[in-house]
Formats: sequence, C-alpha cells, structure tokens
Amino acid sequence: MRHFPLLLAHELRMLAVSVATYSAAVLFLIIMGLWYFFVLQHFDDELQNDPPATLFFQIFFISVFVIVPLLTMKSLAEERRFGTLETMLTTPASALEIVLAKYFAAYFFYVALWALTLFFPLIAIKFLHATEPNSPLRDTASLTGGFLFMCFSGLLYVALGVFASSLTRNTLVAGMLSFSILFVLIFAGNYLTLLHLQGAWLSHLQPAVDYLQVFNHLKDFSRGVVDTRPFFLYASNTLLVLGVTTLVVEARATS
Repeated sequence: MRHFPLLLAHELRMLAVSVATYSAAVLFLIIMGLWYFFVLQHFDDELQNDPPATLFFQIFFISVFVIVPLLTMKSLAEERRFGTLETMLTTPASALEIVLAKYFAAYFFYVALWALTLFFPLIAIKFLHATEPNSPLRDTASLTGGFLFMCFSGLLYVALGVFASSLTRNTLVAGMLSFSILFVLIFAGNYLTLLHLQGAWLSHLQPAVDYLQVFNHLKDFSRGVVDTRPFFLYASNTLLVLGVTTLVVEARATS
C-alpha cells in the first residue's frame, strides 16, 4: 500500500476540479436546504413528536440518489474508456490500491457534503433567535445520530457506486446502474415487509428482512439510539463490494 497516499491525493485533486462534483454539491445543498426550510416552516403548524433533525434526515435517499452516482460514475468507467486503467495497472500500484484510492476520495466528498448540512441548525438558531436550551433546534442527539447514520451507510453506498463504475466504460451507464442498485438496496427491505412473509420457512426470513430495513436504522440513529449492528452490516458489505470491485478491475485489465 505504499502508493495509496499518492493515488488518493491524485483522486482528491481530480474530484476537486470535476464538474460532476460541483453539480452534486449544488443539487445536494439545494435539495436538503429546501427540505430543511420546509421542515421548519411546518414544524409549528402541527404537533410533532420528533425534532426537526429527525424529520430532516427522512429524505436522505433523494440526496443519495443524486450525489453518489455523480461522485462515482467517472471513477473507473472513465479510466477504462480512455485506456488509462490498463496503464495504471502496469505501474507498481496494485488494483486494490487504485480501487481504494477512488473509493476513499469519493467517500471524503460524500461525508463533506453531509457535514455542510450541520450548519443548517446553526443558521436557523441565529435567524430564529432560538436561544432556549430546550429548543428542538438544539437537539444535538438527533443531529449527531443522523449524521453518523449518513457516514455509516455511506460506506456501502459509495462502494456500490464505485462497483457500478467498474462494470462499464460509459459514465452515464455507470451512473444509471449506481442509481438502480441504490434504489433496490434502500427500498428492498420495505417492499419485502409489505409481502408479509408467511409459511414454515418464509417466516424464518422475517428477522433478516427486519435487519435490512434501512429506514429503521435511520429512525434509531436520528433519535439518538446508536446501534452497532447496522455499522457491522454496512462495514462488512462494504469490504465485500470493494473486494469484488478489485477482482472486476483485475479481470477487465487482463481481458
């Protein structure tokens, strides 16, 4: 892994000057900023049991569908299209180092964008003069828990985006494939729950289906309940996806 720091620095520079990165940032901040404004606007209209931070993270999937494909669709697809991936693999750098460099660069920007949303409550507190210590805007447990969920789940989401990019030379196809995989992953648990699994052997699958419920993970974290089981789920599957991506890169380079 001697070449990993140099590769990571290069990938960070490339993402920093990429139009797709700034497009993702602008779309993300517009979507989440408008949603946070909507949450605050209607927070006093009805009696809410949850603080604004909990309601804010409920549409996280819309932003994930936007920023992950834009951040990752060029990572490997563009390298394959221009033939630079094969050239990189002829250097002392290994396929694993290349994949990890592209992954961590995209993940860094992913976390950075979500970190910017932490300023939304600060701005709201300043302009709404919410100085009371027990103000819902000052519920740091919900805000911290929601942000931790974004970081933990983002481990897998970004890995899937890089994996999708390794399967094709077309960046647009990579973005659409990433969107499709993320859509299935996030909503599959809810759809399976609606099936009401019954039967001698199907009923045994219910605990596994409940374990895969992304929105249940979000609900727990955004309410300040940090559970290690979702972290293990996302971390272990991230390692699996990155391992498969490395094998795909090696196979594509030798084919």
